[in-house]
Amino acid sequence: MRTGPDLAIAGLVQVAGIRSLAEARMVRACGVDFLGFPLRLSVHDPDTTEDDARSIMAAVGPQNCVLITYETDPYSLLAFCRFLGVDIVQLHADVPPETIRLIKARAALRIIKSYVVGRDSLSPKDFVRAYAVSCDAFITDTFDPVSGASGATGKTHDWTVSAELVRCSTRPVILAGGLDPDNVREAIRIVRPAAVDAHTGVEAPDGSKDETLVRSFVQEARVGFAHVLDHAQWGRPR
Repeated sequence: MRTGPDLAIAGLVQVAGIRSLAEARMVRACGVDFLGFPLRLSVHDPDTTEDDARSIMAAVGPQNCVLITYETDPYSLLAFCRFLGVDIVQLHADVPPETIRLIKARAALRIIKSYVVGRDSLSPKDFVRAYAVSCDAFITDTFDPVSGASGATGKTHDWTVSAELVRCSTRPVILAGGLDPDNVREAIRIVRPAAVDAHTGVEAPDGSKDETLVRSFVQEARVGFAHVLDHAQWGRPR
């Protein structure tokens, strides 16, 4: 697994749910910094197969890719990351801090831990206290009680909760959950995150990424960050 220098994420944009190499290249050409690949999910079907995701990541550069997963077994996760060739992982399941420490002790992975508003019982302050030592960044998202999904719901959450996480966090916070070109600038103003993530908010009705929406999302996010963001940085892998 690769190691490397700190990865600055100040004012960056991630788009999740990449379906194909053509889509990945289009999204990158629109100015998106990181591509998210949801795999081994608890509710939604994956957007692509694991084999195809591996091929796409290799083609566009795994350093620009994030594995988004509900995998909870540390050894299965480590093997999965080796298979994909990726070293940035977004853990969306309820994974305890000790499991993350075990993962970090065995591989130089950068770990993003989700804080799902409406699902997670810890307050933002207690969440930071529990996870900041073992994680490199956090991502907030929205819980949908109807489907049981903790992401890719197309729904926003109470941004004041995410803003509180940003205020008390010693790690960068990525904002996700129902973001689209129409609301991302205001979301950044309220939350002041280090980065933003979009999934369904930049999709056409058939689920493919819409180039016009992606470009607009990136443009609006850049404007928002230009007003509020100073700097943030990933922690060095432990």
